Amino acid sequence: MPLHRHVVANAAPPPATARYAHAVEAAGLLHVTGQLPIDPDSPDAPLPASIEAQTDLVFLNLRHILDATGYRLEDTVFARIYLTHFSRDYAGLNAVYHRHFSEDAHLPARTTVGVAALGRNALVEIDLVVAKR
Repeated sequence: MPLHRHVVANAAPPPATARYAHAVEAAGLLHVTGQLPIDPDSPDAPLPASIEAQTDLVFLNLRHILDATGYRLEDTVFARIYLTHFSRDYAGLNAVYHRHFSEDAHLPARTTVGVAALGRNALVEIDLVVAKR
């Protein structure tokens, strides 16, 4: 099974302290590395304060990766979401998430977990597994 690793120029870059591909393609599935709310045009900028603004940036990076690799968000098989303030931010996350996955026919399987901390003190991180049509 050949693997194809993708590094996407217009997505948020990996930090200097970490080495990874934005996504790895194997057996018709694209495994997208967890994305933080980093502005790809200004990666060193402070993160937005709200869960909604951070989630929007996460989806911006996810879409950049999917567009560059020829996959579509609508073909997401599984989404894994990490929240540092689960009770406080769950509703705000879902408000943005449901804009991106608005059709019942395209809802992926999903896990949402609360975690103690994320890189750059982010409130949210999302990784995906996406199928090729």
